[in-house]
Amino acid sequence: MSYESLFPNKKPVIGCIHLLPLPGSPLYDGDVEQVYELAEREAEMLVRSGVDALIVENFRDKPFYPGRVPAETVAALASVGRDIIKRCGVPVGMNVLRNDGESAVAIATAIGADFVRINVHGGTVVSEQGVLHGQSHLTLRLRAALKSKALIFADVGVKHAAPLADRGLATEAIDAGERNLADALIVSGSMTGTETSVSDVDIVKANTRLPVVIGSGATPENVHKVWDKIDGLIVGSYFKKGGKAPNTVEPARVEKMMAAVTKLRA
Repeated sequence: MSYESLFPNKKPVIGCIHLLPLPGSPLYDGDVEQVYELAEREAEMLVRSGVDALIVENFRDKPFYPGRVPAETVAALASVGRDIIKRCGVPVGMNVLRNDGESAVAIATAIGADFVRINVHGGTVVSEQGVLHGQSHLTLRLRAALKSKALIFADVGVKHAAPLADRGLATEAIDAGERNLADALIVSGSMTGTETSVSDVDIVKANTRLPVVIGSGATPENVHKVWDKIDGLIVGSYFKKGGKAPNTVEPARVEKMMAAVTKLRA
């Protein structure tokens, strides 16, 4: 599978399914049914409004594990993810926060998901969860062992973090593709919902042949700035009430964003 063959549209809009707190996380309230209900409702809403693909995240499990997540998190993500795949009929990805690429690949393989997002696929960063180390050597070997077809979308200049030793975005982009074998690169702003720098996109695009995806801050008002430079965009915060990531999806905002994208595609 390739990025180009996965998405019918050349520049797909990937909508985030930010799950409610999962069993075992500090904010989980004991009602697992509402986790499913909200995820199903928002997934169907996004697809109905024209979003091309979905990515499922344990977004509300803060504070996150810096590396491997426990069994209960893997079980919940797999179960909800499979439910969404069966319901929605679009490509679906998995992101196991904060940085559990191995679990993401395992889940994607078991449930038939199409791609995973890995925040720190290579290198080392200092984040809100401490020091995060890329584990591409393990993730890629697991993918090979499982004969998984899940693509790896790797962040460069990952948000909510800073490189332990700044080698520059250009070097990160080159290494992510050539040495860490990512299938697509994600460029984001400094935090969730923060607009992605056009200059950062330019640097990454100039130093990779891989698809480049915007990872944060896209809105109907600014997406035209990068449209000709990118190969897709992940949208989470803008789709929510008030444009705030912790809120629930608001259909009118999804429709407004997709109208702007449709105009650009035309």
